[in-house]
Amino acid sequence: MVSVSDLRALAEAAAREPGESLSTADLQLITLGVRVSVTSLDRAAVETAIGRAFEAGATPAQVQEILSLVSGLGVHTLMVASAPVLVQARAAGFALDDTLTGEQQQLWDKYVGNDPFWIGFERELPGFLRSMLLLSTEQFKAFFAYCAVPWKSGQVRAKIKELTAMACDATPTHRFLPGFRLHLANAVALGAGRIALEQVMAIASDAPPHSGTA
Repeated sequence: MVSVSDLRALAEAAAREPGESLSTADLQLITLGVRVSVTSLDRAAVETAIGRAFEAGATPAQVQEILSLVSGLGVHTLMVASAPVLVQARAAGFALDDTLTGEQQQLWDKYVGNDPFWIGFERELPGFLRSMLLLSTEQFKAFFAYCAVPWKSGQVRAKIKELTAMACDATPTHRFLPGFRLHLANAVALGAGRIALEQVMAIASDAPPHSGTA
């Protein structure tokens, strides 16, 4: 069981310095990210958040980048289930090779390699990337292509994107600890201090419950 209090304690422990408060525009972009998350999706709240982001000075390109970033929450399904699929499939008698083919090794070297980000990712979700690759090379390529989109466009600073992802992983209806720890560490490395982390956790805690989308 992962509670919001557990996540808040991790954020408090990670803060090295007080740091600076986030700007109104940054706060509204993070709030927008939480409101458009699939775990909190509500049309009225989304429309309000979009309007407030524009009022705070955000551009349409920045808003779209936040939407693109947060839409990637769907890959958490792959993150949690890919490794167990391999384990249980083998236990059920399916002959699944654990050795990468030449093509799969090339894909691994291209997308993962020695990249510090993906090494950290592997620590949080051991076996996920390899399992996904063994199960489907197409899914593996699509994962990296889709997740890269909001990082290629560069409309929103990396720190704000990490804080947005962290907030989405800390909402009461999600509480995704592996992603939270990863994005928290990245945000702190990018300069997020105690004040900013407290602001982000307040936004996450205030996420509306998912009451259905008409």
